[in-house]
Amino acid sequence: MTRPSWAPEGIDLDRPSASRVYDYFVGGMHNFEIDRQLARQIEAFTPNIAETMRANRDLLRRCVRFLVDAGVSQFLDIGSGIPTVGNVHEVAQGRDPSARVVYVDIDPVAVAHSRAILDDDPRTAVVQADISQPDVILADPQVAKLIDMDQPVAVLLLGVLHFVADTADPLGCVAALRDSVGRGSFLAITHATSDGQPSEVLEAQKLSGRTSTEIMLRSKDEIATYFDGWSLVEPGLVHLPLWRPDNPDDIGTAPEESGAYGGVARKI
Repeated sequence: MTRPSWAPEGIDLDRPSASRVYDYFVGGMHNFEIDRQLARQIEAFTPNIAETMRANRDLLRRCVRFLVDAGVSQFLDIGSGIPTVGNVHEVAQGRDPSARVVYVDIDPVAVAHSRAILDDDPRTAVVQADISQPDVILADPQVAKLIDMDQPVAVLLLGVLHFVADTADPLGCVAALRDSVGRGSFLAITHATSDGQPSEVLEAQKLSGRTSTEIMLRSKDEIATYFDGWSLVEPGLVHLPLWRPDNPDDIGTAPEESGAYGGVARKI
């Protein structure tokens, strides 16, 4: 196989990468046949997994557009994976060319690919760090270089908190991030849920995680606590297709089948 420019040396192309599997599911081009084979195996267990991942990606785009229109020009995207099609910096800079984005992920494969893809963009940076160590993220020199914490910041936690076990104190992690940003900042979260999901989906969903870490399915009330002290913007914490759809037809007939909630809140 010829190694493309976005796949740096040291990345094993003969083993599937969970980040590249996600890229495939959302229509990206940064994946290989070995990744697509694994994706098809996952789909056999969870037929709606691709739809769920696309719903999450679609919400990301709508969310970023909303945030730029609200005056935000700097983004901290934690648990970003590979910045694939319709990524944060493309959407944000399409509306505001001065927008700055720091991508953060613990997966070394995602980080290596991201750095290769974004090497020539001075308004983006990639940091390898874990959501469970917010102090490490906030102290990183690249975060300090691109993100001015005295100005409104959008903290994006899209599809990552359900990989954080209760023993790692996800509430404390999110609280540290909330406390680090000033008034006028926003927090965006999407999170897989057990609400309304059949038992077979609950079992299969454990196999569809981006890493080998078990997905922690949480209820709407549990997810809502991540926004404590902030003001949820309309329409609140809702199933993914219900969050500010571009077109009413995009909601579909069963938005709860997305298997996840999404919401955005502002620090007043």
